[in-house]
Amino acid sequence: EYEGDRDGEGQRHGFGKARLPNGDTYEGEYEHGLRSGHGTYRFKNGALYTGDYLQNKKHGKGVFFYPDGSKYAGDWVHDQRQGYGEYLYANGDTYTGEWANNKRHGQGTYVYKETGSKYVGCWVNGIQNGPAELIHLNHRFKGRFLNGKPLGRGKFIFDIGCEQHGEYIQPVQVKETEREEEDEDEPPPPLEPVWKVSEITKLTPWSPHDEE
Repeated sequence: EYEGDRDGEGQRHGFGKARLPNGDTYEGEYEHGLRSGHGTYRFKNGALYTGDYLQNKKHGKGVFFYPDGSKYAGDWVHDQRQGYGEYLYANGDTYTGEWANNKRHGQGTYVYKETGSKYVGCWVNGIQNGPAELIHLNHRFKGRFLNGKPLGRGKFIFDIGCEQHGEYIQPVQVKETEREEEDEDEPPPPLEPVWKVSEITKLTPWSPHDEE
């Protein structure tokens, strides 16, 4: 069903309202039969998008409300979260920063609602990767991350005015010779990087960017 403006060929053009066969609805601007310009699209499952369209795709600035209560407000390119935007997750966490191909990618800040801690730094394909700072209530960690875990040189900075320098070392997985054949299918979970302290100093200007 469609009610609204049409062009000379009878295609939807200008402002209109449509109900799609799957139960979704769209109210907004069209260009020669395609959603283009500003509009609001309501999904049958309770999700809602309001923002810019280009040739039927979310493109430009827009806000998407997801069925689980989460919400993204920011840039879109060809139906994907891309550019700069803010995502409020269902558990109350937030991410503000750069996106590419629907994933956190580039520089961004992720705030954990439960602890109040925040990660400020680099992301690659949705994963914490590169120089970053992890800020907690009374101390923070400055270093590099790889696949979501701190790795290599870094330092903990404490509010009382001192720093603990060291590095995160990835322990080597030891093969258990006694393990029976039946366990072979499931590799053991990767071990957590271990923090090894080298020295404690007064505050210094070292940053993970120094080594690049």
